[in-house]
Amino acid sequence: MPVWINGELRPDDDARISVFDHGLVVGDGVFETVKVADGVPFALGRHLARLASSAAGLGLPTPDLNWIRAGAAAVIAATPRMPLARMRITLTGGVGPLGSERGNSAVTAVVALAEQRAPAPFVDVAVVPWPRNELGALAGLKTTSYAENVRALGYAAEREAGEAIFGNIAGNLCEGTGTNVFVVVAGRLVTPPLSAGCLAGVTRALVLEWVGGVEEDLPVTVLAEADEAFLTGTTRDVQPIRKVNGSELAAVPGPVTRKAVEVFGTRAADSPEP
Repeated sequence: MPVWINGELRPDDDARISVFDHGLVVGDGVFETVKVADGVPFALGRHLARLASSAAGLGLPTPDLNWIRAGAAAVIAATPRMPLARMRITLTGGVGPLGSERGNSAVTAVVALAEQRAPAPFVDVAVVPWPRNELGALAGLKTTSYAENVRALGYAAEREAGEAIFGNIAGNLCEGTGTNVFVVVAGRLVTPPLSAGCLAGVTRALVLEWVGGVEEDLPVTVLAEADEAFLTGTTRDVQPIRKVNGSELAAVPGPVTRKAVEVFGTRAADSPEP
């Protein structure tokens, strides 16, 4: 598969970055995952805008989004067509010292593409015992420092769940490792506000625009007590939650979730740049 690195297309077995790259050394970087269906990226403009926002939050230079968009187009054009693929756009602090301080190197930009399986019709989730810090410097940023998510997914897998859910230090519902969470309580569709520390998900924003719902702090325990619930994310779209910590929800999927799935699918088909 071809990979785009700093303006050049290379075969994946010849795609190299320095071992001193700060993204490798300390996880100093940001990234985006973009769904590509039959060679067409979905909501690429929204993802690039969030990449720029995450870079600013991490103190990285503002990336040239047109340059990265051109890299994305080049990778898609050079890759055999796939029904569904995942595009990864990564921006790091570039070559730096073997410590937390940055060097003076230019940033490293990488675009890669790989086949993606279609999401399952539902998912089981497990709430992990480690809270997100909604007051931390990285709250709401999509950074390459994902070791916490790797550990959380391992915890979930040990309990036969496909996604891990975090509360925050206030004890409220926050997010999944790569997803946002919506719950239906007493007929109301609710998702945690960004102030809870969750990522400003692209799919989350589209669901709020197209389906409705409110942003409201809820205790993390509400997830297991909800009438219905679903996850949103680039590689999942709208995915019903079946079980929370091994216990099945009352409706899988419930009427609100079914509506969200239908509306999102219809509206997303209207335009690749919603």
